[in-house]
Order: sequence, then structure tokens, then C-alpha cells
Amino acid sequence: MLQLYPRFNSMNTGRTDGCRRKHLHVSLPRPCSTVLLSQYIQTFMNKTWLERTGAPLESGMVLMLWSFTVSVYPLGGLAGAVAAGPMAIVLGRKMSLLVNNIFVIVAAVLSGFSQMAKSFEMIMLSRFLTGVNAGVSMNVQPMYLAESAPKKLRGAVALTSASFTALGLVLGQVVGLRELLGGEESWPLLLASNAVPALIQLMILPWFPESPRYLLIDRGDRESCISALKKLRGSSDLGEELEEMLSEQAAAKGQRAKKPWELFRNPAVRWQLISIIVLSSAMQLCGNDSMYFYAAYVFQEAGIPQDKIPYVVIGTGSCELITSVTCNMIIDYAGRRPLLLGGYILMAGWATVFMVALSQQAQISWMPYLSMACIFAYILSFGIGPAGVTGVLPTEIFDQMSRPAAYMICGSLLWFNLFLVGTAFPFIVKNLAHFCYVPFLVVCICTALYIGFFLPETKGKSFLEISEEFRKRNFRAQSHEAFYKGPEEIRSTTL
Repeated sequence: MLQLYPRFNSMNTGRTDGCRRKHLHVSLPRPCSTVLLSQYIQTFMNKTWLERTGAPLESGMVLMLWSFTVSVYPLGGLAGAVAAGPMAIVLGRKMSLLVNNIFVIVAAVLSGFSQMAKSFEMIMLSRFLTGVNAGVSMNVQPMYLAESAPKKLRGAVALTSASFTALGLVLGQVVGLRELLGGEESWPLLLASNAVPALIQLMILPWFPESPRYLLIDRGDRESCISALKKLRGSSDLGEELEEMLSEQAAAKGQRAKKPWELFRNPAVRWQLISIIVLSSAMQLCGNDSMYFYAAYVFQEAGIPQDKIPYVVIGTGSCELITSVTCNMIIDYAGRRPLLLGGYILMAGWATVFMVALSQQAQISWMPYLSMACIFAYILSFGIGPAGVTGVLPTEIFDQMSRPAAYMICGSLLWFNLFLVGTAFPFIVKNLAHFCYVPFLVVCICTALYIGFFLPETKGKSFLEISEEFRKRNFRAQSHEAFYKGPEEIRSTTL
């Protein structure tokens, strides 16, 4: 499903006098369309309060209400990430996605009619529900897609979730232009526009089958599994794939779905857990989303006319979309590890150049153009690997019984770190000025080192083969027979 929501909502908490930013070390730059939307909503809050009480809100109270409105989005995302695991287990992957659309449709109705009802509280609740929808979908979508895909295309199919999220970002930037839905009278429609992909999914998804692995391993329904496979593959030659699933079912026999806290106590998933913690945290702590909020400032310094900047900012989202689609096409050829490793190494390099360029913009005339190139290069580097591959890995490195719990941990970390960076970044900018990307640089370097030394490749391997690879790492000093109870043919696999 397209994700039509701001990528870095928790940063829009400051007051502004437009899009001009003369002192980088004092003010946090933000895209013009985002600034205008925040102004419209804050004006609406003040006007509504004035009509209710006869007295306007103090500026500090307006800022507090706006900050709360912004902050409830990642809070909703965190709630959605926690709810995604139980939903995927109890309802199934497909039904979870269908039910999840209720949250965003209700949210769209609330925000769409908020101005008419003269209630800014409806916007706050809408933001929370939109976050819940995003939290659930970002966990369940890649799980559903990867479990339904054939082994050779698993990465590409699962990565379509990231590609459509990037498409949603670009569409959100486009419809947010003042000429479309970004005007003072039409902003409620802009907030309500995320109902469109939900309605599309409600019309299309019911015609698709449930995840075959969920049907066989979780529910034990072999006939429904075969029927789903035939529908997905368009062929009756399913012997090899079905045998692989039956092997997974045998390995999971007698087990139940794990809880998140059980994964922390289980030594058999130690390295898998460390991997998703590192990569999910790095996803938000790498500084990619912050680049979007430097874009307007850098473009302005490069001499782009003020009224043209929103159109150029669309190019930043387009970069991520292009690289996400490119990653989708090459992931099953290049592998997961090279894309992740290359992405973080490139981001570390561009972060260094970006900080140097920012520090020299006042002295060297062509430095703003280098800064502008760094923004596009940084986003391109993020999109080619970390943006999409990170969401695929929990499906591949955890078994069927641990997968929902792993996504709960992964999603919770993602949303918590989104809130953390959004809260901390203004203070980082204030204190580090042009060198505010030093923390992100450290994150990129450390993540690249972890990937290079500890993360195995999962391309073209079955789920059991991947589990065996991690089993060797988790029990390096232990005997094979004492800990592995899987099928004989997998026991002898050479990786």
C-alpha cells in the first residue's frame, strides 16, 4: 500500500518566519510546503480556541499543541508496530493488512472534517491513527510479501513495499504543492488524501491469497496452502517449494509463536536479534530523513528562486524512489549484504563532504552546489540499500514462529528512534552547527563495520538454510546434534 505520510513528522516543532534560514546554527531548515502546512494548522488551532473561549492562545501554548500533534504520529507508529505481531499471528498476514485500513480511513475522515467541525483534537487523533496504520503496515507488508514469494525472487518481491513507500513520499510532496492541495483552504483534503491507497488496497487485496507459509506452518492447513501456491505461481508444479515448506513445518513442529521478550532470552536467535537491532536503529539514526529538512536551505543558498524550491525538493523524494526501484531490480542478483554495506559506506563519505561544504558555504561561492549534490547523493545511497533491504531481513533471518515477534522489535525500534532523532536533531544542529552530521557519520561507519564482519548473505537461500547459517554462529562452540533438530537433508547442507 502506498504510504502517504510525512517522512519525518517529529521534526516540525519550531516556529518559522517562512522558509528563509540565515543562520544555520540557530534555526532548523525545513521544506517550504511543510512550513506552510504547519502554519495553516497552528492558525486553525488559534482561531478555533478564540471562537471557543473568546481569548487567543499564547504562542507557547500553540507551540505545545503543535508539538503534541506532531509527536503522536511516531507514538501511533510504535503502537502499530507492537500490535502488528499479534495481528499477524491471530488474523493472518492478509487479513491484518485489510483490517489495518480501518485506522487510516477513520484518520482521513477525522482530519478531512476537522476544519468543518472546528476541532483540532480531531487532527491529533487522526495523526495517532495514521501512525498506527503505518506501524502495522510497515511490519506486516514485507512479512506477507516475502512469505508469499518464490525463493529466487523473495528480495525483489518483498522490496516492493519500500518502493511504494518511496512512491507515496513523492506523491505526498506533489499533492502538497500550493497549486494542488497545499493551499490554505485545502489542507484538510491534503491530510485526508492517505485514504486513497487504503481504498485501493481494500478493492484489490481480497482477490489475493493468504501467505502459503502462514497457512501451512501456523494453521496446519495444507490444502489451503497448495491452493494459495497454485494461485500465486500459476502452475501445478509445486513439488520442490512445497517440500521446502514441509521441512520448515517439521522444524517448527510443537512450537508456538514467540513473544518479543522470549527472543531476548533465546540463545538460538542471538545474532539474528543483534542484527535487526543494529540495522533497524541505523535506519533512522543514519540521518537520511534530516537531509530532506536541509534541502530547502541548501537550495536557497544555491540561488534557486524561493517559489521554485518546493518543486526542486520533489527531486529529493524522486531520488529515493529511483534508487528503491533500482534496488528492487538488482537485490536478487547483487545480494543483500553488498547493497547494505555499500549504502552505509557511501553515506559516511557523503556526510563528511556535506559537513565540509556547509562549513565553507559563506567563503566559497560554489560550495552550495556541492551541498546540493551531497543531499541528492546521500538520499541515493540510502535508497540503494538501507531503505529497502532492512525491512526484508527480519523475514529472512527468523523462522516462522519468531518472525512476528522480530518485526515487533524491529518496528518498535524504528519508531522510537524516529521520535528520538526528531526530538534531538534541533539541539544537535544548535550545538554542532555545520558539523551536526558527525553523530550520523559515526552511526554509518559502525553499521558498515557490523555488516562487513557479522552479517551473512541471505540471497538465494531457503529460510532453513539461513537459520542453519545463524545456528553455526549462535552455537559456534557447541555440537551440531545437541541443538539442531531440523530435517536430515538440511543438516548436511554446505553454505
